[in-house]
Amino acid sequence: MDFFEQVGKKALGSRLRRLSESITEEAGEIYRLYDIGLQPKWFPVFYVLSQSQEKAITTIAEEIGHSHPSVSKLVTEMSRNGLVIEKKDRSDGRRNVISLSKKGREVAVKIEPLYIDVNNAIEQALAQTRNDLWKAIDEWEFLLKQKSLLRRVEEQNKQREAQYVTIIDYTPKYRKLFKQLNEEWITKYFKMEEADHKALDHPQKNIIDKGGYIFIALYKDEPLGVCALMKMNDPYYDFELAKMAVSPKAQGKNIGWLLGQAAINRAKTLGAKNIYLESNTILKPAINLYHKLGFKKVAGHPTPYERSNIQMELILQL
Repeated sequence: MDFFEQVGKKALGSRLRRLSESITEEAGEIYRLYDIGLQPKWFPVFYVLSQSQEKAITTIAEEIGHSHPSVSKLVTEMSRNGLVIEKKDRSDGRRNVISLSKKGREVAVKIEPLYIDVNNAIEQALAQTRNDLWKAIDEWEFLLKQKSLLRRVEEQNKQREAQYVTIIDYTPKYRKLFKQLNEEWITKYFKMEEADHKALDHPQKNIIDKGGYIFIALYKDEPLGVCALMKMNDPYYDFELAKMAVSPKAQGKNIGWLLGQAAINRAKTLGAKNIYLESNTILKPAINLYHKLGFKKVAGHPTPYERSNIQMELILQL
């Protein structure tokens, strides 16, 4: 059985590399067949230059989708082989421009029959397949520009890990955990304040007995995340989403999202109209999470926290 048939789609990159290496190896043979002194890796730069008088390396890199250092290296190799020349830009002496040399222009003329034959050969091969590889590549490149493969794998990882997470209501046995997880992140970036001590030292008295809720996230039965939904004495906001903390060893397991969802769903069942929260913009992952949960930035609400420089709200009912 072929290795890639056995491994499946998780070896997509390796399979594409094998195909690319096979085609690149044959491209070298094709150049030799037509007595063209090119290396396959030079072709994108060579072709772009053959269609214009001269270009800066930055411009070439943008057109062919390569990095500046990569194009610079290719230009150096091609220069050593006498295919291109590099000179100062007449309109901007601070940068260099690249153009084909006399030898390069001669190759550009000589290569035309190769273009015709290669194009016809590829068209013939595509006609013999059920799926058009060229169109498929276009589709994949478009999709991966919208959302990278890395991002897609991260999402799948979070979905898989989420099945091991259970959100439960607070009980007194989690009092120390509630304080510990919050102290860890607060002291990492800021300092503990009076409002922190009040909520974390006596969560039953200052959160739950006042009509609020605390949620505990269990990952494979181990408590690794906490979050509070605090009742607010405010004419506009019913609850405050606060004291969300996740253990560093549970980062990336979607626990923050699940805690936020649990708090929002509880507020909805209680008929809440609006939820409020405070944070700091240096906590970028947290801010991104709040945006994903639907919170929008607001301004001007008084805060008991020195560290707070952003206030957000989630409107549940208009």
